Amino acid sequence: MPKLTKRVVEGVLPTAGNVVVFDDRIPGFGVRVLPSGKRSYFVQYRNAHGRSRWFTIGIHGKVTVDGARKFARKVLDAVHDGKDPAAERKAFREAPTVTQLLDRYLAEHVAERNRERTAQEVTRLVERHIRPELGRHKVAAVTRQDVARLHRKLAGTPRQANFVLAVCSKAFSLAEAWGMRPEESNPCRRIERNREAARERFLSAPELARLGATLRLAETEGLPWKVDEEKATAKHLPRPESRRTLYKRTTTAAIELLLYTGCRLSEILNLRWAQIDFEAGTIALGETKTTRGPQIVVMNAPARQVLKGLKPIDGSPWVLPMVRDTQRHYSKDALEAAWQKIRRAAQLEDVRLHDLRHTVGTYAGQSGANAFLVRDLLRHKNLAMTGRYVNRAEDPLRTLSDQVGERIATGLAGRKAAGVVSLKRGA
Repeated sequence: MPKLTKRVVEGVLPTAGNVVVFDDRIPGFGVRVLPSGKRSYFVQYRNAHGRSRWFTIGIHGKVTVDGARKFARKVLDAVHDGKDPAAERKAFREAPTVTQLLDRYLAEHVAERNRERTAQEVTRLVERHIRPELGRHKVAAVTRQDVARLHRKLAGTPRQANFVLAVCSKAFSLAEAWGMRPEESNPCRRIERNREAARERFLSAPELARLGATLRLAETEGLPWKVDEEKATAKHLPRPESRRTLYKRTTTAAIELLLYTGCRLSEILNLRWAQIDFEAGTIALGETKTTRGPQIVVMNAPARQVLKGLKPIDGSPWVLPMVRDTQRHYSKDALEAAWQKIRRAAQLEDVRLHDLRHTVGTYAGQSGANAFLVRDLLRHKNLAMTGRYVNRAEDPLRTLSDQVGERIATGLAGRKAAGVVSLKRGA
């Protein structure tokens, strides 16, 4: 066993089998020459259980003899301390990557536990931001700095950056539960979230008046609507000459219902006639954003008037059907596109459809209703623990809903809201 030098290593001639030459200075350190002539350094040792292990250091030419010798000493020092470097290297190579973690997270958690809309958004963030940035890393090797770098990269969209951070945090929490990372090692911990500017936009009385005038104009004289007559399926549509009217009325009705009920956009677009009880004056919603059970929305008089003005189409269950195919409900994209035209015509440059819900909540608060009634009117999840101590009878909700609906109807009509006059005792 000679001392391994560059000349000795390169002087070993390949044969039909592997040739192994050990160094005479460091026990277990050697070079292996394959029949192809490829030479690689290794160190052989026995672990704490007495099992023989081969630890490959590197290929001759990329690693020098002196460098390989120094590395071999470090490996043997680790073995002396009771470690098993070869087993640790194998475990690291076979360890799951973040891509594998994300696949399991989407399949076993998101698809099973998240609602459809949330699942779609989480999947979009995973595929667009998280997987490209972290997917190639080993799950156990991801550091706080890695996640913080991704979070900073999305600083231009603070809310989205925080959502990405929340998705990462949940995925790495599951990684701990699934044995992919040590306990309490979530790399998302102690990363400061971005400050999100709260949006409290609601319509003022003049803005409501402009919106109401625009909606009436849309139904009578019309805005630049577009109805593709050629692509429309006559099987599920009323007469061709009424398609344009149907489109306009469906659009304006959707906006009015958002204002009068305070419902979320998806709740109005997915509304079926079977959910509406005119006799009781209620709308029965299915699973919502904050609950998994049915919820009841109290209809005010203006909302009932809008719904009674819509005529069910034979064969269609939807209150707001698509024009081209009434077997499908009015789409979010179609309403958003129409809203942009209405919004500009009404000079509401910064108003989103969701701000109509903010308007209902703001008017409810301004009417003097307490937080519990406002919560129930909008069906928020907040105050859930204290809600059990509050009278949740339907009458206060109906009164509040009627007050808000009347105020909005007055605004849309461009009329002045009635004032409240105090009467003296005995008058």
